[in-house]
Amino acid sequence: MIEVNDLVVRYPGTARPAVDGISFSVPSGSVVALLGPNGAGKTTTVETLEGYIRPDSGSVQVLGQDPVDDARSLAPRIGVMLQKNGVYLSMGPTQILRLFAAYYGSRSENPEKMLDLVGLRDVARTPWRRLSGGEQQRLSLGLALIGRPDVAFLDEPTAGMDPAARQTLWSMIEKLRSDGATIVLTTHYLEEAERLADQVLIIDKGSIIASGTPEELRHGTHADIRFSAPSGLDVSSLGATIGAAATEVSTGEYVVVAEPTPRAIAAVTSWLADRDIVLGDLRGSRQRLEDVFLRLTGEAERPLDDSQQVATHRRRRSR
Repeated sequence: MIEVNDLVVRYPGTARPAVDGISFSVPSGSVVALLGPNGAGKTTTVETLEGYIRPDSGSVQVLGQDPVDDARSLAPRIGVMLQKNGVYLSMGPTQILRLFAAYYGSRSENPEKMLDLVGLRDVARTPWRRLSGGEQQRLSLGLALIGRPDVAFLDEPTAGMDPAARQTLWSMIEKLRSDGATIVLTTHYLEEAERLADQVLIIDKGSIIASGTPEELRHGTHADIRFSAPSGLDVSSLGATIGAAATEVSTGEYVVVAEPTPRAIAAVTSWLADRDIVLGDLRGSRQRLEDVFLRLTGEAERPLDDSQQVATHRRRRSR
């Protein structure tokens, strides 16, 4: 459904490409999640797939077509989840859904059915500007799906949602996938990627630094032993005794990079007992996707590298 080969996108005046030679493919009926710090190249990649940006080199195909050159024939088959722009602020969900449905003709979903699917029946006539953030997000998803797309692009679909609304939207995405649609989403919620994605791409500095299923990414890294105890323990001594790296990751929270076997756990507790140190809790675990992400990227958030990049991006979007 999607093929990306050696994609490179550059913005004038920036030191490095925003997207630097990435390649991946997305099979039909699957969800791929793009993860990465701010400025990593996720949105640029998605907007290239949507046809807003022409690659500087490499190739991109969506449904076998070029998103820029074949935009007119491709547009009816894709759905794009809007964020804050593109909606008449004085219109309510019913009016907006009917308007967008008209763009797709007979291909479109029934607006009344979509209104119920996104859970907005109670605010059907409420103007967009008076909807809550979660309600606006659900309506944006409805607009992306009203044309029954073969491919849907969802950029931060649950940003600003409360937990209940997020669960509702996740269920909708899962149903969309079960109906055969292909979905590309970007997200900062690692739990969201673990729950929804068949494939995860971790992008940093314009390059893919890891890819695979959530399970593959988690199991491709080490397990560990975690415990809490008074702050300031001699982690060098602990590590040397056990034969594994030990770190105080936050105040009073420790990680020993070792499989949580009975022998390793006994070594940790014996070391603490020899020093009469009170143990708060002790647990063995395999890393979460969040742990893998933080380890690979070095940080959870990063500002955009160049304000010029943002300005150039806006100029390209405005064409």
